[in-house]
Amino acid sequence: MDQKIVLVTGAGSGIGRSVALAFLKHGHSVVLAGRRRDRLDETVSLAGPDGARALPVATDVGDPEAVAQLFAAAGERFGRLDVLFNNAGAGAPPVPIEELTWEQWKTVVDVNLHGVFLCTRAAVGMMKKQSPQGGRIINNGSISAYVPRPNSIPYTATKHAVTGLTRSTSLDGRAFNIACGQLDIGNAATDMTAGMAKGVMQPDGAKKVEPRFDVQHVADAVLYMANLPLDTNVQFMTVMATTMPYIARG
Repeated sequence: MDQKIVLVTGAGSGIGRSVALAFLKHGHSVVLAGRRRDRLDETVSLAGPDGARALPVATDVGDPEAVAQLFAAAGERFGRLDVLFNNAGAGAPPVPIEELTWEQWKTVVDVNLHGVFLCTRAAVGMMKKQSPQGGRIINNGSISAYVPRPNSIPYTATKHAVTGLTRSTSLDGRAFNIACGQLDIGNAATDMTAGMAKGVMQPDGAKKVEPRFDVQHVADAVLYMANLPLDTNVQFMTVMATTMPYIARG
């Protein structure tokens, strides 16, 4: 892979951290975005000498001004953007819809939907203007972009919406050499899925342990997608623990 300028949201932990570290390890420059600067600095530290090519920027992706500042910093430091990985995500407590508060709903929508829109808008603006023109956007969709878990309305709704954003961005980017694809991930082993080892609520009301898989496989999948020439695109890819409940989930 030619050296690229990459921006990863949610880079302070979990999938985002693993993906950012993988890009740095392979010689790329990475802008790391996340709410907490201390967690971003930890990611840079974990990269060792490769961290010299990282730019951590504390960012709330649901805030238009913060996103504008993020992309301005990326442009000032590196001059262009080749890959955006829209990864930052949030969830809500698993409660029935009538118990869900407006604040809980809005928090998920701001990160999972508004954040993807704002970052995509900024990235497309850069990619259209830069020379050579173009770039790639990869969205973290989730298995929930297709099928829900019980009591997951905010997360499921936003991840379904991300699929629409992926399709529309892919279509509208054609004329500008901008490719957009989606990686749907099921049960990667991160802190966020640690509770699955104790059991997760199933559609029949039972609580069952679910298998997880090494998050490095997610990073490898993102690298594969980013490595393709811009005339080739992975539109949708699913990477998941083989025996997790997805096919015939309910």
